[in-house]
Amino acid sequence: MSHSLAVTVIGLLSSCMIASALSWNSTEYMFVFGDSYSSDGYNVSAGITSPYTRNASSNGLNWVEFLTGTYNQTALKSFNLASGGATIDAALVPPPLPTALSVVDQVTRFNEYLASKPVGATWDSTNSLFAIWIGINDIDSSFGWSNISQPEFYDVLMERLFSQANDLYSMGARSFLFLTVPPINRAPFNIQRGPEVAAQIATDIAEYNTHLRQFVRAFKANHADLDTVIVFDTHPIFNVLLDEWETFGFVNVTGYCTAYESGTPTLTYQVEGCAPVTSYFWLNFLHPLFTVHNILAKAISTALSGYGLLI
Repeated sequence: MSHSLAVTVIGLLSSCMIASALSWNSTEYMFVFGDSYSSDGYNVSAGITSPYTRNASSNGLNWVEFLTGTYNQTALKSFNLASGGATIDAALVPPPLPTALSVVDQVTRFNEYLASKPVGATWDSTNSLFAIWIGINDIDSSFGWSNISQPEFYDVLMERLFSQANDLYSMGARSFLFLTVPPINRAPFNIQRGPEVAAQIATDIAEYNTHLRQFVRAFKANHADLDTVIVFDTHPIFNVLLDEWETFGFVNVTGYCTAYESGTPTLTYQVEGCAPVTSYFWLNFLHPLFTVHNILAKAISTALSGYGLLI
């Protein structure tokens, strides 16, 4: 995907931005909490500087890696506590993977290994960003529950999520980046479930994201000494790429090549009967390719460099 096309996407976002106080060029540490859209295989319990085998869902770098290694403005250390399959709290929504660490678990790990500012992670409140992208598995796994309404249940989820944000605040976090749940109703998994299910998932996503914004506002109101809290809306990026897929060089945005779904040996890999892997938006049933993550990271860096999306 060309640089000029990426710039076009960033331009489409500009009308949604407002000034932000967060200084991206002075951010030295980033702590990440979330699910497979963010995780990269890092295991803090093995030692905060221990080597690890990368395992991202993007068939390449993901948005965290692009943001902190390509679009960062200074040397930046990231500690990625995200876990594939994570939900906010496994006691509220069991994760699709039994090995997944929920956001509650991830914050517990932060408290255990990083809150004390050990050697290798001597962060402080003025130079650190705490990023949280969660909700995909919560929405999908609770879809169709009939014992509670979705809006009511999303209040329960948000109460739990922001209890964790408050815990991070109590440990010194002052700058937060929240990402909205993207339009996974347009992912192959939900397309295959039929138009009625996909439409309901879209409604649920909108409801969840509305609750997220409301709770962010309350979080900001309750903590006057927060630096900056940004809600980055992922929908403009995803929807522009999916709507204008031919313009951006994709050959398929509703399905994927099954030969690629578990990853490919190279970034330009191709098998007979399929286009090159980078020609697809989706690597598999739910996860977008690194090309999408790259554009997403560029847009986030633009927001962090002086603009925050309206919440």
